[in-house]
Amino acid sequence: MASRRVVVGLSRRSSASSAGSARVTVISARPAADDLATRYACDVLDGKVVAGEFVRASCRRHLRDLDDGAARGLVFDVGRAKHHCGFFPAVLTVTEGIAEGKPFHLLPWHGFVVASLFGWKRSDGLRRFRMAWLETGKGQAKSPLMAGIGIDMMGYAGKERSEVYAIAGDKDQANVLFKDAVAMCRANLPDRDEDEFESLESRGDVVIRGTGDNAWRIEHPATSSKFQSMASVDSISGPRPYAVLADEIHEFKTAYSLQIWKAAIDKMSGDPLMVLGTNTPAINQIVGTEYSELFQKVITGQAEDDSLFGFIARVDEKDRETVFDNEAVWAKALPALDVTYPIDNVRKRVNTARLMLSEALSTKRLYFGIPVGTEGFWTTQEAWDSCQGVVDEAAMVGLPCWLGLDLSKKNDLTALSACWRGEKAGKQHLFVKTWYFTTRAGIHDRSRDDNAPYADWAEKKLIEAVPGATIDYEFVGAKVKALNDKHDVQFLAFDAAKIGDFIDACSRIDFPTWRFEGPDEPEGSGLKLVSHGQGTRIVFVERALCMPKSIEKLEDAILDGAITIDASPVTTMCASNAIITADPMNNRAFDKRRSRGRIDGMISISEAVGAAHSEFEEQGPSVYEERGILMV
Repeated sequence: MASRRVVVGLSRRSSASSAGSARVTVISARPAADDLATRYACDVLDGKVVAGEFVRASCRRHLRDLDDGAARGLVFDVGRAKHHCGFFPAVLTVTEGIAEGKPFHLLPWHGFVVASLFGWKRSDGLRRFRMAWLETGKGQAKSPLMAGIGIDMMGYAGKERSEVYAIAGDKDQANVLFKDAVAMCRANLPDRDEDEFESLESRGDVVIRGTGDNAWRIEHPATSSKFQSMASVDSISGPRPYAVLADEIHEFKTAYSLQIWKAAIDKMSGDPLMVLGTNTPAINQIVGTEYSELFQKVITGQAEDDSLFGFIARVDEKDRETVFDNEAVWAKALPALDVTYPIDNVRKRVNTARLMLSEALSTKRLYFGIPVGTEGFWTTQEAWDSCQGVVDEAAMVGLPCWLGLDLSKKNDLTALSACWRGEKAGKQHLFVKTWYFTTRAGIHDRSRDDNAPYADWAEKKLIEAVPGATIDYEFVGAKVKALNDKHDVQFLAFDAAKIGDFIDACSRIDFPTWRFEGPDEPEGSGLKLVSHGQGTRIVFVERALCMPKSIEKLEDAILDGAITIDASPVTTMCASNAIITADPMNNRAFDKRRSRGRIDGMISISEAVGAAHSEFEEQGPSVYEERGILMV
């Protein structure tokens, strides 16, 4: 039988030598895998526990680091792992569900999390992991687990004046986790006789401020510590967090509060911890999606960060199409299936989902970890994902290019897209890249209102935040000019709103443009600007551009695999916000009034793609001139 190695029993003193390497004891993992992290990892990789690709990756990472982590100053302290795992059944009682009233014995996946977070140390003796990401389907006891970790770190982890905070998008949601902690502090301690009652509160270990559901803080007098809940938008001036437990990350509108709390954690001495719990986020839940993708990269080895721990329970991609019919894979996303969450509940949900599209989408995401878009997503997520890629502007030089421009009216989002026509695998192919502009003033307020991290994107150069309270179109004109100077731009398609201001701005930077008024009108000098209709009306005028035609061309290119759209979270946000409206003839356009947020990128992309399919060459007589109008 193949063996794996476990680093055990290292004291802080013996964990590092003058050469910087750890003195370790190496033994066979299988007979000695009595800590919950290593035992779970072995069981998963041996196929004894059903798990998806990301959980398997986390388990491989754990075992791999047991082998070679010492070279990076990492030490797994089995004793500490067992101590903190043992805290749960020794001190805490389950307060709801089928195990109510029983000691809080950690579920296998719980044990993997707790043993990993508290067992892994750096060579200086401090905790290795500073941030943890826990993503599972609904009903897997994430909140009670996080509440138990909070109680442990409040008064039982050896930290004086510890401050623990439960946070969420709003106070009600933050209180879900906090109320679990309150309930456990008020519950009868484990292994008491039926006629004997003694709780952490009754024996004075903790003091709970507030009564019933109105409790608002737990205090641990012996260490002068506290545990309380806060909404993510609450002011956090002053707190010195030892632990931050953030629940329902997929509901966070911006990452701003998480970054503030993380900054507060980073300022603390010792080994504070931030734990983020969530269901799988939808494609338009930007904050959750970006965090999940970060942890996916770390646990799969695509990125290196020894301070991040991830447990991501999802069905595998190959399971997605048949997930409703294949109960054998459900445990991949629901690691507590039929333990804390009855399988019959999932079956009932699935039966409903078969009959309703909206229920199907939410069931796939919330129960099986499939990151679907919302029910109004203008195309399927699979189709959208298939066309995402990297478009290198420098590699496009020499190809014919068309631009699409959607100008903001004041301080919203302006989008400029370029569409190049080239070849891929010997076939005609379109390549699209989009640039975004917003104002620096008020960017945090718009982030909150639009549920989009504009400030983060601006820092990452995904959006250009221009100075002032309104977008100066000279910045946009300068970008158009740079593209025009570098590429073979045929023309720019535009929405008529504010185009006059854009033309004036171009003239101020000595960039000549002219507005195309029809084939019979004289041409101007400089960049040609062509109006693009925005509504559902089909314009039968020769060479006219309109949204129904452009959307059709864009959809055809996506479904045919004939387009690559430069992957950007800003563009994905616009795509996920977009809602299609149609007239009685099924002529379709994007509906800005009904859309869930900014869709400017989808408008400019559609304009550019539609423009790329309009040759602006002399055409023959129309069909009506050849055959006349048919009367029915």
